Amino acid sequence: MNGSPPTRDEDTESRPRRELTTSSRYRVLIVVGIGELLAMTLWFSVSAVGPDLATAWDLSSAETAWLTNAVQLGFVVGAVLSATLTLSDAVPPRHLFAVSAGVGAAATAVIGLAVSSFVPAVGLRFLTGVALAGVYPTGMKIMAGWFRDGLGFAIGTLVGALTIGSALPHLLRAIGGVGRPRAVLLGASGLAAIGGLLVLVVRPGPYQAPTAPFDPSAVRRMLGDRGTMLANVGYFGHMWELYAVWAWIPVYLAASFAARADPAPRLAALLAFTTIAVGGVGALVAGVLADRLGRTTVTSLSMIVSGAACTGAGFVFGGSLLVLVPFLSIWGFVIVADSAQFSAAVSELAEDSYVGSALTLQTALGFLLTVGSIQLTPIVADVVGWQWAFAPLAVGPVVGTVAMVWLRRRPEATRLAGGRR
Repeated sequence: MNGSPPTRDEDTESRPRRELTTSSRYRVLIVVGIGELLAMTLWFSVSAVGPDLATAWDLSSAETAWLTNAVQLGFVVGAVLSATLTLSDAVPPRHLFAVSAGVGAAATAVIGLAVSSFVPAVGLRFLTGVALAGVYPTGMKIMAGWFRDGLGFAIGTLVGALTIGSALPHLLRAIGGVGRPRAVLLGASGLAAIGGLLVLVVRPGPYQAPTAPFDPSAVRRMLGDRGTMLANVGYFGHMWELYAVWAWIPVYLAASFAARADPAPRLAALLAFTTIAVGGVGALVAGVLADRLGRTTVTSLSMIVSGAACTGAGFVFGGSLLVLVPFLSIWGFVIVADSAQFSAAVSELAEDSYVGSALTLQTALGFLLTVGSIQLTPIVADVVGWQWAFAPLAVGPVVGTVAMVWLRRRPEATRLAGGRR
């Protein structure tokens, strides 16, 4: 009755929440963010040295594309298996993260040390993608276990770390890896292994749902929830653009510089790094704004700007650095700024017991879509040139914006960001 002392179970349940302090959860955010940053250097490690491998292995543009697409497909397979088996909800997240990062690091190291042809490289890249399915969604689940207020900022920080990590191989190449693909691959592998070990020190958060049993019907419920699926459609539109731009921006820049009769491979690699890495700042800023202004508002604005940039890239192609650099900085800032907010939305809309699996399913379907856009972009470039190769990607942000405006009008939207739609 009212005023009676708490039972042992009630006291045990509430104690972790009382012990939660601002400093402890932000320490976890820093550790997991650094771990994610280091582990995600694997994603574009081979793509960053694609020009060198294409020359050394005599690869066509389609084969070079598969060095990236193999990771996307591997990620999809790993994520689907994880979601179907509810693996990310049945295995302690820090253990899944560490083992996955270690497997991906080993596969990348083998490419650097022992591979000299296309087929085994694609197989190992596929394995790397499978492993990364245990890194990115798992990191988001860890954050959802530590944050309720400020979740958008927390996952935004994680996506910012992912973004900078994805860009790092381009920086490694720019500062001494041109013509030295082995150095870039082994560097990325070593950083990822460190990132996996780092996350082992993180303990479960007070909001982390208890380990859930295998439940095949959970996937059906996730797909049948209208609010969650609208957030997913927004994410899919965002993903149609994002990874195709990240994968091919170095080639676009090389072609743009060649049009000015100034190849500058190191400058192209550095500018590719900057274009991707600045998105880390975008993700942080969008996280803060989404917690204050609403998730649907921030995601819609981000997609409107990035979608316009897909066409705008054709107008700045071959232009002065005074025009190209600001344009790419703005595009890089907004193109990934909304990414974390789709994940935050799903974590707020999905069943608590299967948040990890819902996030994994979202990313699985989103990354499956990227295979098409990554493969389509060089085909378009062969027809119209790299100047206009990104224009078809604008379709994704248009569809994504419509989905988020629709979600904003639904009653489920009141669960987003504490009622801020």
